[in-house]
Amino acid sequence: MNTLLPTTVVGSLPKPSWLAQPETLWSPWKLDEDTLIEGKQDALRIAIHEQSRRGIDIVSDGEQTRQHFVTTFIEHLSGVDFEQRKTVRIRDRYDASVPTVVGPVRRERPVFVDDAKFLRATTDRPIKWTLPGPMTMVDTLFDDHYKSREKLAWEFAAILNQEAKELEAAGVDIIQFDEPAFNVFLDEVKDWGVAALERAAEGLRAETAVHICYGYGIKANNDWKATLGSQWRQYEETFPLLQSSSIDIISLESQNSHVPMDLIELLRGKKVMLGAIDVASETIETPEEVADTLRKALQFVDADKLIPSSNCGMAPFPRDIALAKLSALSAGTRIVREELERSAPKVP
Repeated sequence: MNTLLPTTVVGSLPKPSWLAQPETLWSPWKLDEDTLIEGKQDALRIAIHEQSRRGIDIVSDGEQTRQHFVTTFIEHLSGVDFEQRKTVRIRDRYDASVPTVVGPVRRERPVFVDDAKFLRATTDRPIKWTLPGPMTMVDTLFDDHYKSREKLAWEFAAILNQEAKELEAAGVDIIQFDEPAFNVFLDEVKDWGVAALERAAEGLRAETAVHICYGYGIKANNDWKATLGSQWRQYEETFPLLQSSSIDIISLESQNSHVPMDLIELLRGKKVMLGAIDVASETIETPEEVADTLRKALQFVDADKLIPSSNCGMAPFPRDIALAKLSALSAGTRIVREELERSAPKVP
């Protein structure tokens, strides 16, 4: 698209209270069977409408049709037993009961393609679809079959590539892979993480993005962030690898974080999806606060490669807070967009 500084949402938006319990991750559906399908589509329509009227340029489904950004994809795969559950350490910071890999993992049928077709038919704006990344999928399971995180990641990468190609065929403009695990398992990122991510994106004509954040604004993640010191420099390890990768867009957390802004320089030449909305606080950013974050980022990324966004998904937020933050993101971006247009050389 030709819009300067196009805005977008990184991942989830809150679901309507009639569809699922608000402000809750992994919330069970309140509907079932045909009414659930209809309810998900209605929620998706609402998400598109709210993004559009609040000035979001690249719209998404807001993850209205899934309970969780990782497990909803996994539950459609064979070789994973959701009845046989184990408690594992997620992202090295909190325990969760997760399904078990009991055999070869396979994608028997498309997972999100019908939902993506519905999204495409409902808006004429560019659309973005998110998938879990291979390493983050591995870290959200107990593996009792492959007994190797790397082997399982490569299997998932091939499966994700199948899904991504069908999403592209359905009209998706940007396919985003979520890899919060990239901020934790830095040695694995270097050894095989980026390579597995590139396998997931192999052969795509749609733009590809990888989102690497410090997690939803939940207590376990916020407590972990408090241990990371005055500067969060995990990106310093991964950005050089991603800068030389085939991935088109790198998405990072920025607003109210301790990530040094100059680390963006390590991505020079790539598009940068900058988190200018904090998902760890219900305080609504002012447009000027958003604008200031973007101005600082523009010291290290060209304006035609900057995509303002949220830090992470907003499912745990009250709905009115999340929507107000979208409005702030758009308003702050407009300020900087107008500044850039005024300062651009005049064509005679």
